[in-house]
Amino acid sequence: MMFADLGLSPELLQAISQLGFEMPTPVQEEVIPVLLAGDRDVVALAQTGTGKTAAFGLPLLQLLELDSSVPQALVLCPTRELCMQITRDLQSFAASLPAVRVLAVYGGADIKPQLAALERGVQVVVATPGRMLDVLRRKRVDFSKVARVVLDEADEMLNMGFEEDIEAILSTVPESAQTLLFSATMPREVATISRKYMSSPVEVTVGTRNSGAENVSHEYYVIQAKDRYAALRRIVDIYPRMYGIVFCRTRIETQQVADRLTVDGYNAQALHGDLSQMQRDSVMKKFRNRHVQILVATDVAARGLDVEDLSHVINYNLPDELNAYTHRSGRTGRAGKEGVSVAIIHLREQSKIRQLERVVGKQFTRRPVPTGEEISRSRLVSLVERVRDYASEHGLIDRHLDELCALLEGVSREELVKRFVSVEMHRMLHFYRAAPDLNAGVPTREHRRGRERDEEPQGRGERPQKRPERQARPERSPVQGRPERPERGAGRDPRKKQDMAGLVMNVGNLNGLTPPLLLNLVNAANRKARFTIGKINIVDKQAYFEVPRDEVQSVMDSFAQGDLNLEGREVSVATVGTALIDQPRKKSRGQGGPKKRR
Repeated sequence: MMFADLGLSPELLQAISQLGFEMPTPVQEEVIPVLLAGDRDVVALAQTGTGKTAAFGLPLLQLLELDSSVPQALVLCPTRELCMQITRDLQSFAASLPAVRVLAVYGGADIKPQLAALERGVQVVVATPGRMLDVLRRKRVDFSKVARVVLDEADEMLNMGFEEDIEAILSTVPESAQTLLFSATMPREVATISRKYMSSPVEVTVGTRNSGAENVSHEYYVIQAKDRYAALRRIVDIYPRMYGIVFCRTRIETQQVADRLTVDGYNAQALHGDLSQMQRDSVMKKFRNRHVQILVATDVAARGLDVEDLSHVINYNLPDELNAYTHRSGRTGRAGKEGVSVAIIHLREQSKIRQLERVVGKQFTRRPVPTGEEISRSRLVSLVERVRDYASEHGLIDRHLDELCALLEGVSREELVKRFVSVEMHRMLHFYRAAPDLNAGVPTREHRRGRERDEEPQGRGERPQKRPERQARPERSPVQGRPERPERGAGRDPRKKQDMAGLVMNVGNLNGLTPPLLLNLVNAANRKARFTIGKINIVDKQAYFEVPRDEVQSVMDSFAQGDLNLEGREVSVATVGTALIDQPRKKSRGQGGPKKRR
């Protein structure tokens, strides 16, 4: 079936032809004829990215009375991004209808221009519930002539607590108005709205009710909670050409993850409610133009993102409401293209995967977290393929070619490839050289006791360890893992009082440092020596720890001669000149430590 078979006007057919659309999507094929044929209410259940805006937008525009400039159609949606996107789409569809005026009414922007536009006259109002209710309370708009109301992403609006606002707005619309409800899922609250404000609606379901998008495959990785960010990096690294969204639960977490990705060299930016409208528009423009590869976003901020060709959606945390997973995964696999939805979970969340399989009607595939070797190979192959397929522009370096060849004379082809790749990939190859396995297996006793802690930055230092001293022993991995328990009698007696001095390390909580990881770094700096470690205090960007005063220079020399890094940052240590590194605190009776000289 073609758009011309749906009964659309020549003006609309011309506009959608100029936009490059030829064949309607299933939801458009089902909904458009119903809306054009009469005034029956419609409930349409379809996933995000299936063409719902055109499904209701094209009939709305065709049924307008263009000689009237009062609001005749009202579209309510949950977020300003979606509001703006729907408005742009409707304006594009009406390109051959110059008399049509569509207005976006949303919060986070100056209300005066919106009120002025309403005063001049519009036929279609696209609005968020909060701002629309504000305008109604000011008595600056008249909906008495509204013939059609669209509730787009109705399930999300109700999840966001807009039920009372929606009811207040609908009470100002004539009872005879046709109501169109579009939703990805059909929870109880949406069914309630349907029964209350709709009369014998026609139900159109594209796909299986409450199911996920057909072209999206679902994968999950099981890790220990503290390894969540490290696992995210590996997933991003194994897909060098990934273009996607990372979903987080909170605004703070969203900003922190985006900041860490940026510090670690990834092209990422955050999108959340704490940004101004100008900042949000700037981020979205960069993301749509692919100047940003990874968008880290909250569920609310990501509603209405109309971005094509997303390859991945990554659930850094599973949403609290499992139905929200359907909206997240629906951001990829659009317009008939393939997409991947990834969930990073810890051991105690595996039951949620079974629940999600029932929600989306698909089986999830467990994937092992990529190893350092797998990532290195993937990135090397990708780099060489880009070089092989790159079409160099004639004349750019031709006049320098002889000189360059002379400089490389005597270097074999294999050695030349090795050197160029090493120059480009040195940092990543070095980072993953001894990367540990992040896959979580059988829950440990520590997990069962519920003592696991996320690696995500929390904005405060870790509690100093109660043991006054401990032995740092060699460990297989210089980057991750739990230090082995010292053998009895090995090294110095940790209970023996020693003159301790403080050192400071240039990484901290924000780099994912933990006390066991600090011990591993000390071990890796000098595997031939065994140092006694005293108190440890880790803050956001630094870590303080004690060693015996006579071992200070040896520890510093070990780090100076080594080549250790954590999350891409080279690790170094320096003296702080005091053993009381967990200041400020009151000194209790009997507490050890150096005394001031009189």
